[in-house]
Amino acid sequence: MGKDFENIARIGGGDADAVRGRVVWSPVRSLFLIAMYAGTVTGAVLYLRIDTVLLFVVKTVAVLLLGHSVGMHRRLIHKSFACPLWLERFLVYMGTLTGLGGPFAMIRTHDFRDWAQRQPLCHDYFAHRRPPLVDAAWQMHCELRLARPPRLDIEPEVARDPFYRLIDRHWIAAHGPWVAVFFMIGGWAWVLWGVCAQIAVTVTGHWLIGHLAHSDRARDWQVRGAGVQGRNVDFAGLITMGESWHNNHHAFPGSARIGLYQGQSDPGYWFVRRLEALGLAWDVCLPQDLPHRPNLYWVGGKAPPLRPARRF
Repeated sequence: MGKDFENIARIGGGDADAVRGRVVWSPVRSLFLIAMYAGTVTGAVLYLRIDTVLLFVVKTVAVLLLGHSVGMHRRLIHKSFACPLWLERFLVYMGTLTGLGGPFAMIRTHDFRDWAQRQPLCHDYFAHRRPPLVDAAWQMHCELRLARPPRLDIEPEVARDPFYRLIDRHWIAAHGPWVAVFFMIGGWAWVLWGVCAQIAVTVTGHWLIGHLAHSDRARDWQVRGAGVQGRNVDFAGLITMGESWHNNHHAFPGSARIGLYQGQSDPGYWFVRRLEALGLAWDVCLPQDLPHRPNLYWVGGKAPPLRPARRF
């Protein structure tokens, strides 16, 4: 596909420093999440029913699969497959429903973190080095302000897209239609379970997998020279839609398939394959389509092929 190993190069600025910076409270994100936790507790106490739990499960799966894994991560951030613009916009909107922020915020958070983790040294915020409670507070309620941040250049077709600009500016209001529909169908019970509980779980789960995926040295692939390595969180492959195979992702970030080997469930890639079969996705990028990375090497036991086969 003629792309470099990162698929897209948005980060610039040769004098940027990944170490020096301070963690500050992010009031909008923090208060929004606290409100979601309060709604979740209220829903669990007052409206614990079969219909509310089923609604929570269906909405959470849809948001994680369509939105976070396929829309935001594999399509918008890594461009690991192509699709019609209307479909991309729908998937990215679903990704906004995770409660993590709009499309530009997600690109910014992802790219700054990836850039920092590839430096020999980086701030503890990027590396998830602090104890779990501190890291949770940092990641979900704060932001890092670097003394010398890199420059982020989002692709013009994304940065100028009116729909993306709208939902990035109003990422909290983007939940409004769901609040209205759920209230009309099931009252406050459906709002608390279908919106508040879903957001509380997806935001907390996103932090937890990120913390676990960087809390130990790489056991499989390792990127020479990178100060932070990713590791696979084996138990969470299915429930994260394949996103927990983070060691694989550090090795092949531009691949639409993240669960690369036997036993590594990857619902996100399964969905991309379904789209491809329907003619709604094409140019699906896999590890063997990416250029060789001389600083990537295998540190595990029996080494798998460097370029896993397209069909397993």
